[in-house]
Amino acid sequence: MGAALLGIIGCSDSEVGDVSLGLFTTKDIKIDALQDPVVTGVTCHISSIEADLDFSDPSDSSIACRQTGPITAQMLAAIDKSDAGEVIFKKSKSVFFKNMKLRRIYDEASKTLIYLSYSTKETSGSYKHSLSTVPLWETAAFSQAGQPSS
Repeated sequence: MGAALLGIIGCSDSEVGDVSLGLFTTKDIKIDALQDPVVTGVTCHISSIEADLDFSDPSDSSIACRQTGPITAQMLAAIDKSDAGEVIFKKSKSVFFKNMKLRRIYDEASKTLIYLSYSTKETSGSYKHSLSTVPLWETAAFSQAGQPSS
């Protein structure tokens, strides 16, 4: 029953990959696919280490976001355009209040969506983070914003 419970705890609706780091470790690389809840034409893949029997997972993560569907001006109108953007995903990485967050930030000057994955606790003198961008060039949102399309 304990092994079945560990299997359930490690599963996620968004998990698309699970790579073992070896026979003699309880650590795996988990890969989640997350669709932006507002800009639904963007999917981010985040990889992170999960340690099944530890109190805290490592803070390292990697992110890649791509356009996987239409992005409209209505979607852009509905997002937070402040410099800090908004958190669109949060995952606990420790029993000691460490989280991994995914934040969307809009760069108006370059018409680009920025996705930042980061840890909320300092590790080895650093806050671990990773960045990916989705340019809006040639999307419906870019054209509808009055930009010339060529």
